[in-house]
Amino acid sequence: MSASNNNIYDLSQHEMQSSSKANKEMPNANALQTLADEIKHWGAALGFNQIGITDTDLSSAEKDHQAWIEKGFHGEMDYMAKHGNKRTRPHELVLNTLTVISVRLDYLPPNAADSEQIMANSSKAFISRYALGRDYHKVMRSKLQKLCEQISANIKHIDTGFEYRVFTDSAPVLEVALAEKAGLGWRGKHTLLINKERGSWFFLGEIFTNLPLPIDAPATNHCGTCKTCIDVCPTNAITQPYEVDARRCISYLTIELKTSIPLEFRPLIGNRVYGCDDCQLFCPWNKFAQLTTQNDFNVRNGLDNISLINCFSWTEAEFKQNMAGSAIYRIGYAQWLRNIAVGLGNVKTVNVKSLFDITQALESRLNDPSDIVREHVAWALTQHLNNTQLPVK
Repeated sequence: MSASNNNIYDLSQHEMQSSSKANKEMPNANALQTLADEIKHWGAALGFNQIGITDTDLSSAEKDHQAWIEKGFHGEMDYMAKHGNKRTRPHELVLNTLTVISVRLDYLPPNAADSEQIMANSSKAFISRYALGRDYHKVMRSKLQKLCEQISANIKHIDTGFEYRVFTDSAPVLEVALAEKAGLGWRGKHTLLINKERGSWFFLGEIFTNLPLPIDAPATNHCGTCKTCIDVCPTNAITQPYEVDARRCISYLTIELKTSIPLEFRPLIGNRVYGCDDCQLFCPWNKFAQLTTQNDFNVRNGLDNISLINCFSWTEAEFKQNMAGSAIYRIGYAQWLRNIAVGLGNVKTVNVKSLFDITQALESRLNDPSDIVREHVAWALTQHLNNTQLPVK
């Protein structure tokens, strides 16, 4: 599932931003094709790795989405249901929408510590690769807005007004379904988009517009019989191909869930304190993934290789300073400590010294102001105090 929150940028209005309110005649097909080609060229110059265009018909996805909601698989993510069919009907979400410009932006950071090695070292804090740099919402929205401004400035040869709204995981939008229709990739069995040449380490964004642009051919599915993502999921969150029970997903548990993490999942989370990349790490298509060229997504504050004890020692002021401009900032300090407490409870202590260091760190938070933090600290301490068969080195 996506490791992000649709409440970050609430849809405050349904009208599009407009560069012209004039009622003009429909442009001809050649002019529209030229504009579509130019939009892709301008987008590439802004750093987008791919752009596709599609219509607003998501009727094929609407039934599956509604069934997912009815199963309760969205958990506490009420925003997934509260907008009704607007999520699957872009023309109802934003009036006058005729086409959607879908964009892809690679995020895999260069020089980041090896994910598998970090996860194998239980004393380290594993943070999903997408969150190691700057908050992608800010990066994507800025680039999308610049693209729209460039369209506005160069649209004089098109005899119509340009209306638009930009989104990136920020409103009731079925991003994967739109991107698949726009030809950017196919929806994998883990429900993320996969691109045949670039794998799945990328963000998606959209421009809803009134321009009747020519649409691109949809992507075809290439998962075949592979079910690696299903097999490697630590919590069996992928209940069947193309369906994820978010309530079991570690990304949901560490990011979207604001209450206590269910006991059954705590040992399975391991040292994953923000998100989970397992279904992507082991997807065969990600052998084709490319490192990002966007400096905004470079690792900040050593988050790719940092100890759990170090993170747990931060004051709230240090958390806010270290996470300023990061997607992690939005979960807040108490939830951050909750997640790390679980990670500390799962550390494999190998000697008395390591056990002492872990228990000392946890005990420092026994009187934390947050009920949630205290509860998870107590659980973590129990995991270690029950372990009395440690060799002394």
